[in-house]
Amino acid sequence: MAYDATKMKDFEIAEQAEKNMPMPYEWADKLGLQKDEIIPMGRICKLDFMKIIDRLKDKPDGKYINVTAITPTPLGEGKTTTTLGLIEGLGKRGKSVGAAIRQPSGGPTMNIKGTAAGGGNALAIPMTEFSLGLTGDLNDIMNAHNLGMVALTARMQHERNYDDAELAKRNLRRLDIDPTNVQFNWIIDFCAQALRNIVIGIGGKMDGYMMQSKFNIAVSSEIMAILAVATDLKDMRDRIGRIVVAYDKKGNPVTTEDLEVAGAMTAFMRNAINPTLMSSAEYQPVLVHAGPFANIAIGQSSIIADRIALKMFDYNVTESGFAADIGFEKFWNVKCRFSGLTPNVSVLTATIRALKMHGGGPAVVAGRPLPEEYVKENVGLVEKGCENMVHHINNIRKAGINPVVCINAFHTDTKDEIAAVRRAAEAAGARCALSEHWAKGGDGALELADAVVDACNDKLEFKYLYPLEMPLRQRVEIIAKEVYGADGVTWTAEAEAKAKRFEENPVYKDFATMMVKTHLSLSDDPTKKGVPKGWVLPVRDVLIFAGAKFLCPMTGTISMMPGTSSDPAYRRIDVDTATGKVMGLF
Repeated sequence: MAYDATKMKDFEIAEQAEKNMPMPYEWADKLGLQKDEIIPMGRICKLDFMKIIDRLKDKPDGKYINVTAITPTPLGEGKTTTTLGLIEGLGKRGKSVGAAIRQPSGGPTMNIKGTAAGGGNALAIPMTEFSLGLTGDLNDIMNAHNLGMVALTARMQHERNYDDAELAKRNLRRLDIDPTNVQFNWIIDFCAQALRNIVIGIGGKMDGYMMQSKFNIAVSSEIMAILAVATDLKDMRDRIGRIVVAYDKKGNPVTTEDLEVAGAMTAFMRNAINPTLMSSAEYQPVLVHAGPFANIAIGQSSIIADRIALKMFDYNVTESGFAADIGFEKFWNVKCRFSGLTPNVSVLTATIRALKMHGGGPAVVAGRPLPEEYVKENVGLVEKGCENMVHHINNIRKAGINPVVCINAFHTDTKDEIAAVRRAAEAAGARCALSEHWAKGGDGALELADAVVDACNDKLEFKYLYPLEMPLRQRVEIIAKEVYGADGVTWTAEAEAKAKRFEENPVYKDFATMMVKTHLSLSDDPTKKGVPKGWVLPVRDVLIFAGAKFLCPMTGTISMMPGTSSDPAYRRIDVDTATGKVMGLF
């Protein structure tokens, strides 16, 4: 049944839906899983992916469906809501279907954006567990990552305090770490701007190594990126061992393997490697694995979750972070290349609200009421804003995929505004479906479900944007021009020098290009909406995630530690002390 989403808050809908949510043993029966493939954790469970993959290795994969979006407003346009609504619609059509989504970060949950659990009747449950740590993957990532930083700083202290003979007695060799070239940092899963720049080691010589340091948000950790792209536990262990934490005074990389901490870091991740099984509000299975932050940590649900889901279901719907210029581009050229999986269709989520913004509407500011233009009919703004949608349609088509535009319906949308979006989408060669999953659940997503099933039958000519052999600077150039619409690329002297070194070193020839750019514009400037023209993409640095095998060109100003706003969500979250239920999550 669908609940009245106009009168009930998301946590109230979740509370009602959770009354009939399948328990772990019921999921085993429903999905045909073996008892030892389920790892119960309260009213949810993890799935032992190696056992499931091994048992189903000869079963053909199901249809592979990606969900992305147009360039969003700061409020987001509902990719997770669309993902959940789509599987509810496919469920209503009697399809064997599941989803693979990302775990939310505590930072946005307690700040502005909310829980990322979807919304209305297209919701992931149990919502409280989903929003507040789930089965502990983020804690495992934080422990593993921060242990690496503990090992680094302790080693720096000991090498400062002891000579080579004393180090040898302690079975340590001198790594000669350069304190001005430390790449690693600490992580915490909150938006804590006060921790962006810190000094550690204040005190005496037994109080650590004194130096500048910083905290990043947990989901930006390289270990999160590794969780997203690892194929099994051995692959994860190998990747964690290759993480570069610093450079020595000769410029050579110092890895977690050099610090002899990679094994212990992997030990923290032994449970996190298994996806968590949750449910939609209409009781379709939802696998949750890996996290957001599509700038560096790839922002995709994991390869492991997709591999399981493609064996378990006839249709697997997976989401990628941010818009098609970032999230889909990385899904297309990184995740699919790493996994060897080929998508059947990509769903492009669009809202009338975002299209009006791209058409010249006033700024949309999180935490403030929407201006009048967004709640009253304005077909002209919508038509102009459709240029952004068409740009993203063309990006998806460059991969050889025929996209389906999903108009994620709001109650303020009008028939003429919706008709304008349909005209533009269909003129660009895309299918288009109106979906009212927020208000009506699966019954509201039938048009979308039918369009996706139809698109899955298309003959594909899937192709990557660039060959893996292409040098880094050429890759960046083609992404900037073909995906973002830039006229070209400029490099700072430091960034270009790094790029040349990476291009000349055969170790990096198969590393992925992980572009770091704002999600609020096709350009590097978040204030430029629509389809900016006459601009050049500036690259100011290139970071390396050696374990994940990413080279990350940095554009614009990207903070790895977001800040908490003046009106954060935690002001409205509380606990009913009589029942223990969490209230106020949205």
